[in-house]
Amino acid sequence: MRFWPSKARRPCSNVTTNFGFLIDNRKCIGCHACSTACKSENTVPVGVNRTWVKYTEKGVFPETRRYFQVTRCNHCANPPCVHICPTGAMYQRRNGIVEFNRDACIGCKACLQACPYDAIYIDPDNHTAAKCHFCAHRLAVGLEPACVVVCPEHAILAGDLNDPRSEIARALATQPVRVRKPEQGTQPKLFYIDAEEASIVPTLASQAGGMLWATRPDPAAGDWRGPIQVEAGSLAGALMRSAAAPRETYNVPHRIPWHWQVPTYLVTKALGAGAFLIAALGTALGLLPSVAFFTLLAPLLALVGIGLTTGLLVWDLDRPERFWTILIRPQWRSWLARGAVILIGFTAVAGLYFLAQALGFAVLAGWLAWPGVVLAGLAAVYTAFLFAQAEGRDLWQSALLPWHMLLQSILAGAAGLLIVAALAGGAFAPPPEAVRGLAWVLGLSLFASLLLTVGGEFGVRHASQVAATAAHLITHGPYRRWYWASLLVGLCLPLLIVLLTPSSRPLLALAGVLAVAGLFAYEWAFVMAPQQVPNN
Repeated sequence: MRFWPSKARRPCSNVTTNFGFLIDNRKCIGCHACSTACKSENTVPVGVNRTWVKYTEKGVFPETRRYFQVTRCNHCANPPCVHICPTGAMYQRRNGIVEFNRDACIGCKACLQACPYDAIYIDPDNHTAAKCHFCAHRLAVGLEPACVVVCPEHAILAGDLNDPRSEIARALATQPVRVRKPEQGTQPKLFYIDAEEASIVPTLASQAGGMLWATRPDPAAGDWRGPIQVEAGSLAGALMRSAAAPRETYNVPHRIPWHWQVPTYLVTKALGAGAFLIAALGTALGLLPSVAFFTLLAPLLALVGIGLTTGLLVWDLDRPERFWTILIRPQWRSWLARGAVILIGFTAVAGLYFLAQALGFAVLAGWLAWPGVVLAGLAAVYTAFLFAQAEGRDLWQSALLPWHMLLQSILAGAAGLLIVAALAGGAFAPPPEAVRGLAWVLGLSLFASLLLTVGGEFGVRHASQVAATAAHLITHGPYRRWYWASLLVGLCLPLLIVLLTPSSRPLLALAGVLAVAGLFAYEWAFVMAPQQVPNN
């Protein structure tokens, strides 16, 4: 089936096209023909989907009803996946289609975090991002997407939204429609007629109790694609369940994109940036003595922390051999690309600062201290802006996050320096007054972080249900042990040690170890919990 009956009837070439989808839920019968056609047309591997049908059910047996919803990429007019992609592998065509270039993808999975609709996946065969691309190869020769052609009920419409003669434009002009998550500001172009509220808002339907024919796969599991484990009695149990609340009974699994490398990288980055901030700024302002501990060991600790950070970032990529492409073809709107440049710049300046101090060029080191402090501050906070671009995780959209990450860097830097101070001897041992100064820095940062965490990040009402759900998972759900451990063991206990023994190097080192461990516990919960909240 072609979009245009003949070339003569096509709109003028100077008219901008704007393609989108319309799903008529009054006609959809849940046959999965669209899913099958999409897999066949685009050679989609087993276990991942570019389009799929979601089932939700409402009522109490026998008065129940099942609803179907075809789900796919929304081809947003303001696509967050495009803005966050560090290499431009996700991009938007002039005709409004959001397309991907697998040859430029480094497998950072940032686009998966940015998509509020869980429409993007990592291809298990080539380890790059992929999704619905409107069957662009068919569109190029005037054909409709495969899902449109195969639908037996003509429940899927696709076409140019800007052409008033197109079927989809006429339907939009005459029928009430809805989109998913309009509050995100993505301006999605996947419209639904007669959308069911429990289907279009993922958090309204319960996901407990498994699905119709199988157990619900764990998205955090290693082999998350299968094999399918059929659960005895699932269908009968679903039919006889005496719960009036809507429940999800069929959906596709979605992998959790970021794992332990990301919370660990947040800790190492905070440690490296904070150690340089405290030492370079303290000595430059005369607040700390210019001794070997602060001029040599502190920048060395910073370099080790940032080196570990870079290694963890590369390790987390699904295509780590392509990491260098972020430097030769950066997409500058992405804070992942900006962050890579910041880390490289900070490493270069901190390395030169260390060499200048080691070789006795104190004047040169003084000149390098200030740009190093600026870059250390940027390294400490840039991830907050990267998280802000991850619009699929509402909890990360916090205006307090940059300040919290800067505070965490000071905390981690002071903790790391106190640990090193307990081990350093001879000419590298810091004077007692400097140790007490570091103890005060750690104590103040612990107290401020406790106030910001309890009274700010988790003590206020969250702006969306998605953010509130993620916060509940952290404070009262499966991540509560990590969260409370970060507060009690990582903040309160080291603060008590600092207050009671501000001059004991061994105990201050213990406080530093507890603070770093508590920071990891907090970052683990903060990174992992929002990824558990469904977006589809």
